[in-house]
Amino acid sequence: DRSVSRGLGDVYKRQPYTFLQKALGARKLLQPARGVRERGVINSSIKKNAKNMVKVLFVCMGNICRSPTAEAVFKKMVKEAGLTDKVIVDSAGTHGYHVGEAPDVRAQIAGRKRGYDLSELRARQITSDDFRECDFILAMDWENLTAMQQICPPMYKHKLALLMRYATEYDTAVVPDPYYGGNEGFNTVLDYCEDACEGLLEVVKKRASVYIPGSAL
Repeated sequence: DRSVSRGLGDVYKRQPYTFLQKALGARKLLQPARGVRERGVINSSIKKNAKNMVKVLFVCMGNICRSPTAEAVFKKMVKEAGLTDKVIVDSAGTHGYHVGEAPDVRAQIAGRKRGYDLSELRARQITSDDFRECDFILAMDWENLTAMQQICPPMYKHKLALLMRYATEYDTAVVPDPYYGGNEGFNTVLDYCEDACEGLLEVVKKRASVYIPGSAL
């Protein structure tokens, strides 16, 4: 999630390419997604049908570790709850350091082990339209919440919150950035996201049943 010029270079050096092939498949990991996301405001392919849908946006710094993990987790929960026609899930970063990149390899591997596929997601930066279009805009930590509060129009600030406010098992305010740590940090991100997203789902279910655009939180 951090602004590092070397990006994932050091990570790749420490992990043999053959290992990546076995873990995820080289093509899926390194090739651009084919029309999966035109990463502007929400998914442009479904935006035209989104008028009466609840829109949830997860936000971290670079949109390659925490927020895409939360997106994958919540999408699966939404699908299992039979709400795919009522809820749109997306993610973004407060900074544009990694725009167009796939999620961190370690995030993909950790997610895959729990049944989440992050391979087709691509990083994007949050836009002014997101504040208007989305109903829930959930930051991974205080730093990114503050960054959004500084640029969000006043009439939409009520939509901003920390994701972990919906957690019931873990008593912590933030999802820690795993970028500079080991693999275990990505498992922690998954633990926190799964916990918070379960609580979030209950709120979204109620909102979806009586949807009022822009009335989140």
